[in-house]
Order: sequence, then structure tokens, then C-alpha cells
Amino acid sequence: MLNIVLVEPEIPQNTGNISRTCAATGSRLHLIKPLGFEISDRQLKRAGLDYWHLLDIRVYENLDDFFSKNTVGQMRLFSTKAPRCYTEVAYADECYLFFGKETKGLPEDFLYAHPDDCVKLPMIPEARSLNLSNSVAVGVFEALRQLDFPHLRQWGKMNEDNQSAQSGKTIGGQYELQQEVCGRC
Repeated sequence: MLNIVLVEPEIPQNTGNISRTCAATGSRLHLIKPLGFEISDRQLKRAGLDYWHLLDIRVYENLDDFFSKNTVGQMRLFSTKAPRCYTEVAYADECYLFFGKETKGLPEDFLYAHPDDCVKLPMIPEARSLNLSNSVAVGVFEALRQLDFPHLRQWGKMNEDNQSAQSGKTIGGQYELQQEVCGRC
């Protein structure tokens, strides 16, 4: 199981979207206060939709509280200031992926204390940063890809009518399509 750690998130919709990503991937969500919203915030709940019952969420007073309650083996600190790309490192099961607040990122002293754990998402020089929820999704799915998507459904259903419309044939009903994942497609 991956652990997603949001340090002082400010925007409820981002945290709601991240909550949904965590729920759908079986990742645990850790929120470090202060938060820019209440956990009961309507916008937060709406962004997470009906996935709240699937979410393992934990809240901490600060980073010290977090580290006192968790044994962190491997961690990856996502920052625009990091020296290497997120794809250049390995991700282990139970890895902790840290992301900072939308306006400032992770605290610089935290980054400097763990330079070998810092990674970035590449982007054009003129861009300041990506949206937090998008960054989390990229990090989560890279880690899951490296772990071969443990415990995740790797198949889907496609409607034959939709498939037939594309091929010009009419066939009714449903069929299951076993899909290989990513590099094994």
C-alpha cells in the first residue's frame, strides 16, 4: 500500500480529488495540519464523490506528529526544486509520497534534510508548477506501475455495440476484455 502525505494542503477540491485517487488505488492518505479547509467541507466531499467509504485517511497536527506515529522506510518528496526526475528512482511497497501546499510546496528545510529522496515532475521552464492533484496522480501511478499495479483490477468491460459502431458491424450485448497493463500491452 502506498502512503500519500499532503503537507498543509490549502484547496479542498485538490484534496478531494487526491482522496478519490487514494480510494481508487488503495493508497492511504495522510493530511498534515494546518489545513486550508475543514474535513467536512462540502467542496472536499463533492470532489471525492462517493468514494469516502473506501478511503483510509489520517490527520496529524504537524510533521513531528506524523513522524512520531509512523515508521517511514522509503519516502519520495515531490518538489519543483528536486534534482532528479520522479521516474529515475525506485518505489517500494509502503513508500510514502510527500507533497507540499499548493502555494509553497514542501518546507525547504525538510527537502534539504532529505536530498536523496527529492524528485520532480519535468515541465517547461516557464511553468511554475503542476496542479497538486495532478502531481499526486502522476506520482501514485508511477509507483504503482513499478510495483506492477498490486491488487488493482487490470481488466475492463467494453460494450460490443460501441465497438461494433466503430467497425461498422452491429452486435448486441457485452463482452469482457482482458487487458494487459502498460508495458505489457
